[in-house]
Amino acid sequence: MSKKINVLVWNEYADDQKNPAVANVYPKGMHITIADFLNNNPDIQAKTAVLADEEQGLSDAVLDNTDVLIWWGHIAHDKVEDKTVKRIIDRVQRGMGSIFLHSAHKSKPFMALMGTSGHLCWREAAEKERIWITSPAHPIAEGIPEQFVLEHEEMYGEPFGIPQPLQTVFIGWFQGGNVFRSGVTFQREYGRIFYFQPGHETFPIYHNEIIQKIIVNAVKWAKPIVKVNSLDCPNVPPLENL
Repeated sequence: MSKKINVLVWNEYADDQKNPAVANVYPKGMHITIADFLNNNPDIQAKTAVLADEEQGLSDAVLDNTDVLIWWGHIAHDKVEDKTVKRIIDRVQRGMGSIFLHSAHKSKPFMALMGTSGHLCWREAAEKERIWITSPAHPIAEGIPEQFVLEHEEMYGEPFGIPQPLQTVFIGWFQGGNVFRSGVTFQREYGRIFYFQPGHETFPIYHNEIIQKIIVNAVKWAKPIVKVNSLDCPNVPPLENL
């Protein structure tokens, strides 16, 4: 029997996510919604953590037992402590996968891993988004229609302040005319990273079966190929006679 992929769904779960406009969509919190559909997959075991937890829910022990970290944040990016970020970056570089959702483009861990600003333009007008697959052979796109529509979503638009992705898996077109690289992948040393744009908190994005399938696919893609214990610079003996 193969080992399940251990996923940690982290959500800042700040006060704005508890107001009626959000709570009506995600009564238990979107982190619970995401963990619930992940746990419906027999290959995945998902747990949750929030900013208010001890050590912000991201202790060394927790991260050491995490294969893939899923991150959603919005208004509390500045409250994530630098020591927490350092622990995350270390685990990603040593092989932990990570998935950054929606406004996590401005989270400290994502910007640290990218080395860029995460800049974009945005508009909150409940407009339609049509998402197209641009890399149909990528594992994250497996079983996904070539294009699909989200009836209401917050607009994110180019230019997007990220380094050149390994692959752009999805691109989104918005009713107001903007386009955005909605699903992009990166590699940082041993760790795989996926950024996925849909997920504004007042719309039922994570109840959408296509979105759920994409996130499940992303977890399976991002799981560690190999994890290493350290990234030290060892002094090694020669393999041949000197």
